[in-house]
Amino acid sequence: MSRPWVGGLLVGLLLLTACGDPSSGPEAAATPSSPGTASTTHQRPAVTPGASAGADTGGADAGGAGTGGAAAERPAVLYLGDSLAMENQKVLGGLLRDEAKARYTSAPYSGTTLCDYLEGTGEDSLVPPKDKAAALVRRLRPDFVVLQFWGNAWGYTPCMDGITYDEERDKYFARYTADAGRLTDQIAEAASGARIVWVLQGPDPITPDRVRRVNAVYERQAEASGDLLADAGKTVSAAGARYTWTQYLPCTAYESGHGPYCTQPGSGRTALHRDDDHLHFCLAPTTSTPKPCPVRSPGILRITRAISRAVGQAVTPAAD
Repeated sequence: MSRPWVGGLLVGLLLLTACGDPSSGPEAAATPSSPGTASTTHQRPAVTPGASAGADTGGADAGGAGTGGAAAERPAVLYLGDSLAMENQKVLGGLLRDEAKARYTSAPYSGTTLCDYLEGTGEDSLVPPKDKAAALVRRLRPDFVVLQFWGNAWGYTPCMDGITYDEERDKYFARYTADAGRLTDQIAEAASGARIVWVLQGPDPITPDRVRRVNAVYERQAEASGDLLADAGKTVSAAGARYTWTQYLPCTAYESGHGPYCTQPGSGRTALHRDDDHLHFCLAPTTSTPKPCPVRSPGILRITRAISRAVGQAVTPAAD
């Protein structure tokens, strides 16, 4: 293994473990207003792993308000994932409530991958049994389960049994494919009618082809099970360079009109990442006690809008 690769792995591992506690909420200002809508002023707290996940359902309780006719009016959305989902969760909740009138629950855990949310991975998992995907789905009866996983590649997650991208690439992708199928099956068995939204990831600054193949796993699984895709990664990629990492992109019209989102208005470009963190999209420094992103961050807004749009289009399909 070359020295640059080792250095990249160590930096990435530190970054992946830098976010993890959804109990600490960001400032209210971190949730943007949607174009044409007022900002969310009453943010319900995100679910805290270790507490009852029903705390943030906004009405979707164990009695099962989701997976039914209510989806057309107020869909119930469950958001699961790793550190990227952790930093996104407050902003996504605000957008889904504004744009889709959704009842929203989030329960991400940092450093995780698909197997952590599988039932049956108990002690070898970073997610406790009560917060496994199927357990939450049985309790909350969501209409949509949004899954956002960058694809832990370094063996940090115990349930991956030491399988890493660098050492065993074929085995890594085979395991990831199998886990995507198992997770889909467990969610389907927990609540018939719940649709998964697989979030496609942005460019990987260290191993570009890895994230391309992880996204392909999601695409194949969504096609096989009739589920949905949200290409959030495209919104943080340069035009014509979907899998080439970049720290800056041209400001969108919305970003240019909303000061903090266009970080370099003089040059018409905005920062997606901090100089010291090429993986996450929160422009605030990482902390020893991680939390959802506390500042307006263009990359997070782009990603969450893509997810919210995918849910909204599924709730209200475009006319033929």
